[in-house]
Amino acid sequence: MLRIIFCGTPDIAAPTLRALHEIEGVEITHVISQPDRPAGRGQKLKSPEVIEAAKELELNFFQTANLNKEEEFLNSLEKNPPDLIIVFAFAQFLNSRVLKLPKIGCFNIHTSLLPRHRGAAPIHYSIWMGDKVGGVSIQRMVKKMDAGDICVAKPITISERATTTELYEELKQLSCESLRDFINLVQNDALTFTAQDESLVSFSPVIKKEDGYVDPLNQSATEIDRRVRAFTPWPGVRVLFESKRVKLVDTIPSTHNAIPGTLKVINKELVLGCQDSSLIIKKLQFEGKPIVEASAWLNGVQADLPAVYCLLEQK
Repeated sequence: MLRIIFCGTPDIAAPTLRALHEIEGVEITHVISQPDRPAGRGQKLKSPEVIEAAKELELNFFQTANLNKEEEFLNSLEKNPPDLIIVFAFAQFLNSRVLKLPKIGCFNIHTSLLPRHRGAAPIHYSIWMGDKVGGVSIQRMVKKMDAGDICVAKPITISERATTTELYEELKQLSCESLRDFINLVQNDALTFTAQDESLVSFSPVIKKEDGYVDPLNQSATEIDRRVRAFTPWPGVRVLFESKRVKLVDTIPSTHNAIPGTLKVINKELVLGCQDSSLIIKKLQFEGKPIVEASAWLNGVQADLPAVYCLLEQK
């Protein structure tokens, strides 16, 4: 019987916890996650999705903002250490003491094919950078972020028009498959490891609000379109239109001619001129308003909308 601790927080990790629970020969001794946080308009305390799943499965759980500082809890684990610690989107670094706890090791599930996109936001960066292939890696954890040797790598083709939301859902399921493969390898004493090629490393740091600021005068249509698909729903991609902040929610690269930095109506389509070509805006959202189809918005304004300069949103 493999005794396993699972560390995770958001909803992408919850199906993987459920998948682990279903595997024969596995005992999940603890589920560790972040504390409850205020959420929603009422700011009521809400448990992380992984804790909600642990409650449904009637598993022991422990919540902490910093596992490394939980002296009493760590002392109890050292007296009866697990075989494995599995980490998935936990949002905490583990110190040497924790990494040395399990008999077999600590292993991290990461939603890219390492060493590409080490860091907190690999799914966003896969879309933003125009990757054609993504995937899930499971690597033995070391003190350096996402730098450990890889024991499972499952690739997936990223469709040309994929969004972060779509890829997120695909990788959520692929993570479950990857974990099943990993546990099977452990149970059969068949783990093998491949060192990461440091010359191929790229990073995906936390996405910031300013990543959604775009400048059509100086950025290509491809770059802005990728950001729209990567940063919807958050942080969103914004321009200024008539002194109002406007989110670009859905765009398509276009061959229409439009002066960079201007909006234009061409064949009843709303077109944004970019540095090299243009984008058709399919959906947009004015500040404080719901998302609307560009065609519906155009029906409510002047039929022949004059070219309007789109300024980069002031930071």
